[in-house]
Amino acid sequence: MADTATLDTIIDTVTGLVSNEFGVPRDELTADVDLSTVEGADSVKVLRVVAKIERTYDIELEDEDVFGFKTIRDVATSVSSTVAAR
Repeated sequence: MADTATLDTIIDTVTGLVSNEFGVPRDELTADVDLSTVEGADSVKVLRVVAKIERTYDIELEDEDVFGFKTIRDVATSVSSTVAAR
């Protein structure tokens, strides 16, 4: 899955993980939503999403990147770069 991942498919995957973890309907999330403003968001849930992303794509994201994530697009862009660098 990760080898054929495009930014759009990664955004879709991350959106689904955020929706499930935060308990927010998927259609209420956009790629550019500020994750800190999403109802139910907290740092623990964000870290759970990151852990699921790392397992899904078999990657390890840099801590500096993780703590800089503001939007779903930020997360997806980092995942895409990390996957491409393998």
